[in-house]
Amino acid sequence: MDFNGTWKVYSEENLEDFLKVVGVPEKVVKMRKEVKPVIVIEQKGKDFTYTMKTPVFTKVHSFSIGKETEITTLDGKKIKCIMREDDGKLIAETDKFTTVREIQGEDMVETVTAGSVTFISRSKRV
Repeated sequence: MDFNGTWKVYSEENLEDFLKVVGVPEKVVKMRKEVKPVIVIEQKGKDFTYTMKTPVFTKVHSFSIGKETEITTLDGKKIKCIMREDDGKLIAETDKFTTVREIQGEDMVETVTAGSVTFISRSKRV
């Protein structure tokens, strides 16, 4: 699995519904809908640094496959999860949602499910 690089989000499906389901405040939902983030992933073996950049904020998460980590949500809440790798996919499960990130052809696809709502983000390497 090669997630290394800089990725530009070009498509997002169900973003607003997902953010509302996980309890993100309305002002953050409105702000986030207006931007397509750039994501920078640095991978060294099982260690990753994931940076999401927008004109309004930059969020950085570091994690290692198989170890518990704490991430900060868009609205500033801290949650714990364990990242795992399964068949070339990066999977994170929290008590609110499950994220699956994978490479499909030239795209990085992130599928996030919270209850009955699924958010899909597609990015191209730049």
